[in-house]
Amino acid sequence: MARKNTSRTPGGTPATDALIDAGITYTALEYTHRDDATDFGAEVVRETGRDAAQVFKTLIVSAGGRELACAVVPVAGHLDLKAMAVALGVKKTEMAEPAVAERSTGYVVGGVSPVGQKHELPTVIDETAQLFDTVVVSGGRRGLQVELAPDDLAGITQATFAPIGR
Repeated sequence: MARKNTSRTPGGTPATDALIDAGITYTALEYTHRDDATDFGAEVVRETGRDAAQVFKTLIVSAGGRELACAVVPVAGHLDLKAMAVALGVKKTEMAEPAVAERSTGYVVGGVSPVGQKHELPTVIDETAQLFDTVVVSGGRRGLQVELAPDDLAGITQATFAPIGR
């Protein structure tokens, strides 16, 4: 079910609340998450009917030491960890442990949104997002995605665009 949101609704998430507070127009895409689903990106594509190149996943990486960062890449591809390191200006990055990502963001794996995280992280969005009028990212829980303009996503997360996907 898709609907445009401009005011807080029951069942909102920190992500949707942050979008509303910032005055960003988005479309909520809700679907029934299946507990046996392990490929959350494929589930989103299947359930929403959106193009896999337009649906983006949120990944949390360790950027040296205890520093974390957020990567937003198409579900149709993979994160290039070397390119992410270059975008962040660090020597190397690696995927953060799921428990670390959940603690830092306040979201559960499969529902991690780049918006409204408990601790704001440096964020990099794959440059292919700029090819679309809108992109789809997690709305902060499994079964909820938000569709919004890439520039709005970059603005609210203070992200940069870089070639981090492959």
